[in-house]
Amino acid sequence: MMKHCITRRVTALALTCAVAMAAGLAGAQTPGSGDSSLAWPTKPVRIIVPFPAGQGTDVATRHLAEQLTKSLGQNFYIENRPGASARVGIELLAKAAPDGYTLGIGTAGTQTINPHVIANLAYDPEKDFEPVMLTGMLPLMFAAHPGFPANSISELVAAAKARPNTINVALPALPQRIAFEMLRQQGSVPLFGVPYKGSATALPEVMSAQVPVIVDSITALKAHVDSGKLKALGVTSLKPTELMPGVKTVAEQGVPGFELTAWNAVLAPKGTPRNVIDTLHAELKRILQQPQTRQRLASLGFEIVASTPQQLADTVRVEREKWGRIIKANNIQAE
Repeated sequence: MMKHCITRRVTALALTCAVAMAAGLAGAQTPGSGDSSLAWPTKPVRIIVPFPAGQGTDVATRHLAEQLTKSLGQNFYIENRPGASARVGIELLAKAAPDGYTLGIGTAGTQTINPHVIANLAYDPEKDFEPVMLTGMLPLMFAAHPGFPANSISELVAAAKARPNTINVALPALPQRIAFEMLRQQGSVPLFGVPYKGSATALPEVMSAQVPVIVDSITALKAHVDSGKLKALGVTSLKPTELMPGVKTVAEQGVPGFELTAWNAVLAPKGTPRNVIDTLHAELKRILQQPQTRQRLASLGFEIVASTPQQLADTVRVEREKWGRIIKANNIQAE
């Protein structure tokens, strides 16, 4: 009788050990297996920003990194890798190990414009990245010197048609050039574009009335509009934006359907584990709902979006086609 009791106890103990070992093995799957119980992060995470330190996208990303550091218990740090129309940084992200410890920022420029203006691009915007979240939209704005006669897009259109190709418009970068060409095309507006190497060189000439009109990001223009050094004519979002209260959209002013908005998104290298994407998305969504984050990003000209990964993937595909049509129609080349 005693022998049978001991045998049953040994058998039960062996079975318990076997179950425990099996559970341990199941929890020790390799990265990328899709098991959502995998711990992440367990070490610092770098976020590649393909722009210089201090630029709007960099400042916004640093805020998100600080909040992620607080909530996830590991250091999320920024690595600025600017250059070549943001290709240096985005190519580095595409080639990084998909282990969850390298993330990066993609933009309308890197994901939808570069494929159309750069031959033999070293990355595929759709195949080389895991979409995490579209974090913010950045509407552009048409503005003018206070002494310029037109006070709106509709008045600008009328003035341009009265004197074809005599009104110059400053264009600080490619997205601004595309918005300008879209207005010319959709509104049949005979304006003349003047390219510049960034807002820093364009704005002084507009504020001194050497060039009467500019299209640029709200980030670059808002302070000058608020101070009276420039006046807003219209924003390029389809609907009015809280970033510029009271300023009508181009679409509301005689160019129906006009919409062209830059954006920022968080990306990961293709093959990054699903649990990393899910954890990161959930934390970013929570952070973007915080009043302090909304206020900080609004001050930088960002409208918060907080999309799903699939919505980001859809945006890249749709915007790539939309921007591509404008680029090809106007033979726009990389600067």
